[in-house]
Amino acid sequence: MTRRKVYVAVSAEHESDGSCRPREIRLANGSKYEIDKILQVSRSASVVGGRGIRYRIRIGRAETNLYDEENGRWFVEAKFG
Repeated sequence: MTRRKVYVAVSAEHESDGSCRPREIRLANGSKYEIDKILQVSRSASVVGGRGIRYRIRIGRAETNLYDEENGRWFVEAKFG
């Protein structure tokens, strides 16, 4: 199974202390996925290229990494194959 960088739209809450909590991911095809839980937050490089703030998230029973590139763009490490 291969992974690819897929840019997504993200709905997030921004707090007065500057922190951010992503709530929902929207794919280009219009599919929406509510983030059930944020498992970990750290600054990291992605295995598919790119870097930023990594949110290890759970959607249903699946876990994946969501990255905030800190330039207004977000991406996930999507699994293909």
